[in-house]
Amino acid sequence: MNPNEKKIVLEKFKIWFKDTLIVSHVANTKKLVDLKEFKINPFTHYYLSNFLDGNSDPKSLAKALVYPRVLGTSMTTIFGTLFQSFITKVLGGYGSTTKGIDIEFVDQIDGRKKYCQLKSGPSAINRDDVTTIKDHFKSIKNLARTNGLDIQINDTVFCLLYGEKDEKNAFILELEKEYPVYIGKEFWYRFTGDENFYKDLIQVTNDLAKDVNMKSFLDDIVDKVSFKLIEKYNI
Repeated sequence: MNPNEKKIVLEKFKIWFKDTLIVSHVANTKKLVDLKEFKINPFTHYYLSNFLDGNSDPKSLAKALVYPRVLGTSMTTIFGTLFQSFITKVLGGYGSTTKGIDIEFVDQIDGRKKYCQLKSGPSAINRDDVTTIKDHFKSIKNLARTNGLDIQINDTVFCLLYGEKDEKNAFILELEKEYPVYIGKEFWYRFTGDENFYKDLIQVTNDLAKDVNMKSFLDDIVDKVSFKLIEKYNI
């Protein structure tokens, strides 16, 4: 990837982040005015409110519900779901029609075509995922033998969009015993051939974030949820 191509991709990512990821995040946040969006644990709700704000008034109770969702699970889910579409649709040409394979790309380090299962980050895989991924990779090998395709064992890879090598959990380490795992910087290096691409991609989001201020919007959501809690708890 030459400097001009890199500039174009980073600009596409910036537009995608702003027009797709942020828009989806805001839309999901708006849904939180309905208490049915939460699975409220009555044993811990008041405790978490006091842990957060030192009291359990309606607004603090609302914050204890809204903040973890908006700043944690909601964005994590949206990112994991949509980022793959950025690679396959915005960058184009990488989507796979092979069952159980998310993307296919030519490794810019060894020059071989990779059949890739792609997840967002180190916490996005559990024990069941390990079995599923191994089964998919075995199917690829069987397909290769049947159709006479040149697919070597190191051509089926598991990749994570972000993370560090020391963040691999036990499930990733188990998978790595049989298949290559490329995480964060290494994945993007192999995907683009640019060793600094991962860092530059992160910097794009950091620069974009400086123009985002949704405090008043989030405060409004918290207020609406607090009114719903007043009705629910009769407080």
